[in-house]
Amino acid sequence: MTIKLPNTIKFVITDFDGICTDNCIYIDAKGDISRKVNFKDVMGFSILKKRGYKVGIISGEQNSAIEKINEVFKIDEVHQNIRIKIDIIKSIIDKYNLNDDEYIYIGDDVNDYDSLCYVKHKITVPNAVKKIKNIPGIQITESAGGEGAFREVVDAIIGVD
Repeated sequence: MTIKLPNTIKFVITDFDGICTDNCIYIDAKGDISRKVNFKDVMGFSILKKRGYKVGIISGEQNSAIEKINEVFKIDEVHQNIRIKIDIIKSIIDKYNLNDDEYIYIGDDVNDYDSLCYVKHKITVPNAVKKIKNIPGIQITESAGGEGAFREVVDAIIGVD
């Protein structure tokens, strides 16, 4: 299924783990945690910023990968360790005075449920939990989380097939 979005999108708000990662954590012998991030998705952040789009990341976890992406691309809104994401989404909408056709939200798990139900343009990945995939009106990327799903959404926004 191809993602269909209006050409009025100005702001892309996304969860991180499960969207830009494969939803796995890697724990080394010292107990340090790392994640694998697909470079297609990293390039998606670059493309959006170079084209003047606003970008937000709302994550339920603290993540060094998010910090690195923010350092490189100057993400407009970064919120980590957030359990109730809908409050952050509403604050972003208010802060940037966005109407329903000017932003999207991408999420994949139960902590994204309220946010995905609230927004008009909602996207998830095929490896999302069933509760998310069953939200009325949600679009599902062809690529799995961590395998270029974020980039697939970016390409839909900028009109690349």
